[in-house]
Amino acid sequence: MSVLQTKGLTKRYAGLTAVDGVDLTVETGEIHALIGPNGAGKSTLVGMVAGRTEPTSGEVWFKGENVTRLPAHARIRRGMAYTFQITSIYNQLSLLGNLELALRDSDPAKARAALDRVGLADRAEQLAGDLAYGHQRLLEIAMGVAQDPTLLILDEPTQGLAESEIAEFNALIASLAGDTTILLIEHNMNVVMELAHRITVLETGAVLASGAPAEIKANPEVQEAYLGHADA
Repeated sequence: MSVLQTKGLTKRYAGLTAVDGVDLTVETGEIHALIGPNGAGKSTLVGMVAGRTEPTSGEVWFKGENVTRLPAHARIRRGMAYTFQITSIYNQLSLLGNLELALRDSDPAKARAALDRVGLADRAEQLAGDLAYGHQRLLEIAMGVAQDPTLLILDEPTQGLAESEIAEFNALIASLAGDTTILLIEHNMNVVMELAHRITVLETGAVLASGAPAEIKANPEVQEAYLGHADA
């Protein structure tokens, strides 16, 4: 069963079509990567999925329900969690405080369990603003995980991470995949190829290709449009 479906999802800004009739299906339990060059429409598409951007046309279906007109907070209540491309933690709160805020209650056991899941349990009382950047990214993931989401959307989660931190991130996401479905928006192709069960490639707002990592890697159109200059 699919957790997420977009049907003809489109976003136009004046004369610009940022997302053009995208059909996307994310199956239960999979890690589905969304890739494409800068300006391909990834962030706009994810904004519409998460309820932060209103589509011009098309539909978003989540767990069999049409949520196209629901605001972001209503989608969160239904089991959709979203981590931002730029960290959105509260610097003046402790790690535990950030988790309790994400949970909207004071359940320290659940908050500590989420910190433990990402390897930050020993820093629970530390101010979030004092963390290194890589640990701030992990804290934000913990804030998403703590909500027990059906779908966890990760927007450029390895941006700014060192190679050693990326290896730890990969291990973490692989361990989460059994508990939640993950939509991963990512530029680092090594991360994508290691983690993703399926990949959708966007180019100029439209789907260029979708399939297993081996299919995507072998696709000549994808190689020409993206893989050949993935680090550009």
